Amino acid sequence: MKLLLIEDEVVLAQALQLALERRGFEVERCANGGDALQRLRHDPPDLALLDLTIPGLDGLQVLHKLRSDGATVPIVVLTARGAVGDRVLGLNAGADDYLGKPFDIDELEARIRAVLRRHGRDRDTPLRCGGLTLDRESGAFYLGTEVLELTPREQALLKALIAQPGHAVPKEKLFRVVFPMETEIQFEAIEVVAYRLRKKLIGSGATLVTLRGLGYLLRESDPA
Repeated sequence: MKLLLIEDEVVLAQALQLALERRGFEVERCANGGDALQRLRHDPPDLALLDLTIPGLDGLQVLHKLRSDGATVPIVVLTARGAVGDRVLGLNAGADDYLGKPFDIDELEARIRAVLRRHGRDRDTPLRCGGLTLDRESGAFYLGTEVLELTPREQALLKALIAQPGHAVPKEKLFRVVFPMETEIQFEAIEVVAYRLRKKLIGSGATLVTLRGLGYLLRESDPA
């Protein structure tokens, strides 16, 4: 599920991207209204998270222009503007939901999924690869009916890969997801997590593949 995060506060944007990627979303970022409008028009995500106080076109202008185009991409407004009048302005401009800062990441995820369900874009069915299943609600991985025992880092890596089965995910992105905000960890540590996870996937029908110079991907195992 692809999200576009439109936020100019770099530290907040990085933290939100990491938190949402750990929950299985694919997150892209931009930091100003002009770029946001172009991307929403020409490469619309499943949902956009839009701050109102961004440079260039502000969030309300982006909303007005987008909706005047007839675009229906779901928009959740994230902003420090907490007054009722600001919420009404955002919703009247075409926002699907509104969440004031600071907010809880669990509430944000719940609101994202609720908006997607209303738009018929919900993909909350379990993610599968081979005999491996991710229950999105609980966050647990299953082999058949048995829970696959994983460390938190292995689980974060596998969530990022199963969200895009058959597609290469860059090492740099996976490192951010598995080791968020951990500046003392060596980059090569992602290889150790991948090695351990690969062993746990034996017999699951899913294979973790290393792509030299690119990253990793998860695909169904070849028939025996």
